[in-house]
Amino acid sequence: MRPSPVFLGILALTAVGGVMAAFGHVNPFFVRDHDALAVAGVVIFVAAGWVASLSLHEFGHAMVAYRGGDYSVAHKGYLNLDVRKYTDPVLSIVLPLIFLFIGGIPLPGGAVWINRGALRSRGTSSWVSLAGPLSNLAVGAALCLVVALVPMAYGLVIAMSFLALLQVVTFILNILPIPGLDGWGAIEPYLPAQARAFGAQVRPWAPIILFAVLFLFPPANAALWDGAGWIFDALGGYPGASSGFFLFQFWK
Repeated sequence: MRPSPVFLGILALTAVGGVMAAFGHVNPFFVRDHDALAVAGVVIFVAAGWVASLSLHEFGHAMVAYRGGDYSVAHKGYLNLDVRKYTDPVLSIVLPLIFLFIGGIPLPGGAVWINRGALRSRGTSSWVSLAGPLSNLAVGAALCLVVALVPMAYGLVIAMSFLALLQVVTFILNILPIPGLDGWGAIEPYLPAQARAFGAQVRPWAPIILFAVLFLFPPANAALWDGAGWIFDALGGYPGASSGFFLFQFWK
């Protein structure tokens, strides 16, 4: 269960982005006054950090499944945090990153295949589904805590804060009780057979429809960010996280 070299490399890239953001120039009172080093640092830190959090999300599913009776996850390589085991490189990393850059919405990007029949109970199956989103919430809370307690350069503050906010958004999206998302997986073991069958039929399309609504229907998008902002504030998040978003989408 050692972290893979790939995961450690992603963490190293995240750290490089953090150093760049810290040494770049960003004016705390006028964020448009910044340099290229700060922008590059924020982009690298947030993008690489998001990929690292994707690994942690899927590891959370796999670890709870392993402890709950599905030992096949170990043979599938899900317990070493290697993002390649969880993803299709294009569909699960490249496209979500593109959507993240364009719209700031972190689409779910990975998957682990769990043998639900090997799990000990319905409750265990629910916790397997919940473990991924809760890992995002935990990462977001940890980032908020670091920003609050550790003195650091403003560029790194806004980079970490924006990544923390993205973790909260990811938590909300994944926890929705929609087929294909983890929220549905948490309640599915307790649903009648007819409802489970319906969920299986619409599973490939329901998340696509959800994200189309978020991109095309501004009130839905606003509700998502308002909810994320409320949780982010409750975690003690830095109020200037939007400045990190501004530098992340530097071309706008």
